[in-house]
Amino acid sequence: MSSEAQASRVLIAEDEALIRLDLAEMLTEEGYDVVGEAGDGETAVRLAEELRPDLVIMDIKMPIMDGIAAAEKIAGARIAPVVILTAFSQRDLVERARAAGAMAYLVKPFQKSDLVPAVEIALSRFAELHALESEVASLTDRLETRKVVERAKGLLMAQFNMTEPQAFRWIQSAAMDHRMSMRQVSDRIIADQTGSDSVGSEDQQKKT
Repeated sequence: MSSEAQASRVLIAEDEALIRLDLAEMLTEEGYDVVGEAGDGETAVRLAEELRPDLVIMDIKMPIMDGIAAAEKIAGARIAPVVILTAFSQRDLVERARAAGAMAYLVKPFQKSDLVPAVEIALSRFAELHALESEVASLTDRLETRKVVERAKGLLMAQFNMTEPQAFRWIQSAAMDHRMSMRQVSDRIIADQTGSDSVGSEDQQKKT
């Protein structure tokens, strides 16, 4: 695991004490720092505001305030990325959770091998969101830029066997190298899938 991941501070919000304990043990074993625990959504939001963790792991079904409402408040305030925990029977709630701003989700019961990738995806996507927001001022343009970047990332992943974080880092790096915006780089990737553009295959192979 990277040093960034080892330094990540995590808040766990889950109303079942045994699951909270399991999560805390798994995260600690993987080098994460569990800085707080909550048994309901309202406490989770308060602790997130006070502790400013790097990540929140949140169960969907919780008393006082459910996980979707709590995730919406935490994500809306740009405090931290949220990983949603859901039972298999609640898969229909995942889209609602995504709409609320959750960056990743885990289906219970889960193993450590499921937990770590979900955490890393959430941290990576949250970093991407911050990068895009710093580049684009208006909300409408931001959403459009995010759609274009997501599509370009998918093309890079398919063509060059990159991971999602690698594809985003490549777009960021190409934007800096060519003094372009990430939106412009992504537009070129989409327009020229064969790699003949000036921001093309040669650069992509160099940066992978």
